[in-house]
Amino acid sequence: MSGPPIDPVVLSQRLIRCRSVTPADDGAIGILGETLDGLGFACEQLLGTTPGTPDILNLWARHGLSGKHFCFAGHTDVVPPGDIDSWRADPFAAEIRDGFLIGRGAVDMKGAIAAFTAAADQFLRAYPDFGGSISLLITGDEEGPSVNGTIKVLDVLDKRGERIDACLVGEPTNARVLGDTIKVGRRGSVNFTLTVHGIGGHTAYPQLADNAAHRIVAMLHALAGAQMDQGNEHFQASTLQISSIDIGNPATNVIPVRAKACMNVRFNDLWTSATVERWIRDQIEPFGDGYDLAMQVSGESFLTPPSSLAVLVADAAEAVTGRRPDFTTGGGTSDARFIHRHCPVAEFGLVGQTMHKLDETVAVADLAALTEIYRQVLERFFEVT
Repeated sequence: MSGPPIDPVVLSQRLIRCRSVTPADDGAIGILGETLDGLGFACEQLLGTTPGTPDILNLWARHGLSGKHFCFAGHTDVVPPGDIDSWRADPFAAEIRDGFLIGRGAVDMKGAIAAFTAAADQFLRAYPDFGGSISLLITGDEEGPSVNGTIKVLDVLDKRGERIDACLVGEPTNARVLGDTIKVGRRGSVNFTLTVHGIGGHTAYPQLADNAAHRIVAMLHALAGAQMDQGNEHFQASTLQISSIDIGNPATNVIPVRAKACMNVRFNDLWTSATVERWIRDQIEPFGDGYDLAMQVSGESFLTPPSSLAVLVADAAEAVTGRRPDFTTGGGTSDARFIHRHCPVAEFGLVGQTMHKLDETVAVADLAALTEIYRQVLERFFEVT
């Protein structure tokens, strides 16, 4: 393999400088594809499309066509930076200050993508005849609707008959320090919109009306005060959070005819989205008819019990950092919710304390350490040492 080794810091900077706020790509997929092509990967840009949603550029890059197949999954899209003037440095300039790389996507998750690319480079230089396959599944749709990204690439692979034996997702799983947490499952997430229909009228004559605001408040009070479960061995308790209440009534002397609320439920493996919906209806039905409940499922809960893959990643992390990661299922959703249907999956990346925040930062030393962890993961998976 010709050329200098991949520097994970330099590659992170190049990716961060792409303003790839979902659904924009701004060249991020191209930079990564060009880099991987130079390492001998066969790279394909796959366009994910769904009517009514933005097209998304994805990358499937694979080295080798036989033997055991290890996949790294991640995303180059990022959330908006917020108030740019409130950052210590331009969020897309990728400046390094006092040993920290600053930029949107530094930890979530362009830094991890760069670290794995550098790790693959090191591994292939050391073991060119390792006898297996390494791939990267990279999407630009993880922070958005997630309908034109990873799930579309997996559909293409299914149709081709391409099989993945294990997948590591590079989400920023660590809570405090590198090496403290591996995700082995995720809670499900489902959004509900509750619309209550009443009878409008004058506030001085409530007997002639049916106040939709009063009814929705009573329903929400019942939902917010009900406990769904107490959690179990692998998951924390399921939770319902009210995210929005909208009346849309500019007049103080008018009884509203309609009220709407949005809710998000994060649920463990004691539930499915269907049973969550039934539970919500059971809570609000005592308050009468005259409402609509719409549901949008982000993902079902799943658990990959601490497997040989998770143990392998834990062994590599402990060898580099000196600490043994905990196996957890907390946090939000990730594209692992799609991947677990295809192969064993675990999640391990950088420290997530600054993700989605102003001044998102990663320690330069952590990028080097994560590269070493990922390299050892590959060595252990392919049993070359």
